[in-house]
Amino acid sequence: MSIIANILGIVADPVMDVIDQAVTDKDQANKLKAELRRRLIDQQDAALQARMKIILAEATGESWLQRNWRPLLMTVIVAIIANNYLVAPYLGAMFGVGLQLELPQQLWQLMTMGVGGYIAGRSGEKIAGSLRGKKGRLMDEVATK
Repeated sequence: MSIIANILGIVADPVMDVIDQAVTDKDQANKLKAELRRRLIDQQDAALQARMKIILAEATGESWLQRNWRPLLMTVIVAIIANNYLVAPYLGAMFGVGLQLELPQQLWQLMTMGVGGYIAGRSGEKIAGSLRGKKGRLMDEVATK
């Protein structure tokens, strides 16, 4: 989300400067800037809501793989990190052999985003679980009332 905020900041700051230069009435300029900020916040909120819906759909999906791909990916990345910083150094110190696996910057970034998605996904899964009816379908009891 910080990437989106940075991009919006890069775009918004020059626009705010243009408003200050183009609009002589300070009250009107402040109103325009407040409206622009409100719309930017609404855009960020809409993007966050869309991400949450995707994660919730994954967490409540029918397929085991659909529900668990994030935890599996995070487990693989954590295993690589554990190997590189725990297993390989100790094997190297004790036996003179230790294989370290390359972990590209993109995987670090994916891990940081994935951890956030995993946390939100698990929360969504728990919420969806509490909304399931007796037959195991989402909102089953609400739909029948």
